[in-house]
Amino acid sequence: MSVITNIDDLKAIYRRRVPKMFYDYAESGSWTEQTFRENSSDFDKIRLRQRVAIDMTGRSTASEMVGERVAMPVALAPVGLLGMQYADGEIAAARAAERFGVPFTLSTMSICSIEDVAEHTSKPFWFQLYTMTDADFVRRLLERARDAGCKTLVITLDLQMIGQRHKDLKNGLSAPPKPTLKGWLDLSTKWSWGIGMLGTKRRAFGNIIGHVQGLDDPSRLYEWTAKQFDHALDWNKVAKLIEMWDGKVILKGILDPEDARMAVKVGADAIVVSNHGGRQIDGALSSIRMLKPILDEVGGEIEVHLDGGIRSGQDVLKALAMGADGTYIGRAFVYGLGANGEQGVMSALEVIHKELDTNIALCGRRKVSELDRDVLLVPEDFEGRWQ
Repeated sequence: MSVITNIDDLKAIYRRRVPKMFYDYAESGSWTEQTFRENSSDFDKIRLRQRVAIDMTGRSTASEMVGERVAMPVALAPVGLLGMQYADGEIAAARAAERFGVPFTLSTMSICSIEDVAEHTSKPFWFQLYTMTDADFVRRLLERARDAGCKTLVITLDLQMIGQRHKDLKNGLSAPPKPTLKGWLDLSTKWSWGIGMLGTKRRAFGNIIGHVQGLDDPSRLYEWTAKQFDHALDWNKVAKLIEMWDGKVILKGILDPEDARMAVKVGADAIVVSNHGGRQIDGALSSIRMLKPILDEVGGEIEVHLDGGIRSGQDVLKALAMGADGTYIGRAFVYGLGANGEQGVMSALEVIHKELDTNIALCGRRKVSELDRDVLLVPEDFEGRWQ
């Protein structure tokens, strides 16, 4: 690869190397994509305070997330279909996260199975659960995660039904891709991606195919999945899932102070302020705008993490200074994965770490634990007065 100086460099390579269907899957939101766009653009409205003549030696970005020591408070968010962005993508991303010293979260909708990732890593990774109506499947899925050594469960709450993503419908998104003339023409220009895919047996949803009775045909998976997301999910069911899991539980998809309060009530260890990267509800406020109201409600009672829109170490700094205990990157590491596999994910983490470390110092701090709102310049109406 050429010299990588920022996440956009990886994105440019990613776009050249990965089929349009899977590029669009990652780089899109639902409906008008307003929330998708504002997740990132709202970070730009927050500015940093430059401070000088302050001792910058002895700096550290080390922290903890749900009791786990991390090299920086940045986890790899659960992203489906990573194995379609790059051959064996979940394994590659998990290995990079392990090398760097940050958590990797495996999606229920992964191409590589729980067992695949466990076999190719040496430290416990986090597992993300979509709640489904097949209670026996969910029970066995959690057992498999425990058997693989997972200690932390991330339950996604904002996908009881799927927000419409126009690009996925127009592209006929599927895993593996369905043979169409338009698709083959695109794939013919993505030869490095194709060679990688020819070299792996993992091309369907590894956590599902072969683990659901009567579902051995990948072409029927979307039909099965559409019927499985639990429209009846409520806080009682969330509480039961927490009881079932012997370990830390993070609830992802919290975007309202009342829901944050309920997360505390049911006994979660942490919440993730998130709108699913703008891929579910469209028209909601960005994650970074909703962080303070949620912290005002439950800050100090539960760890509050933030997901959505982070594309740089400066964004991580802003989220932490606004009060988040940890952050997640999704698209930022997917760009690296599609660009160059495991090493590309490492590049993404290295870029974000360098930006975080340098800008902490230039704000007059030496540790992420020292960050607070005093290092920021926040517009007076940033949180807004919404009726």
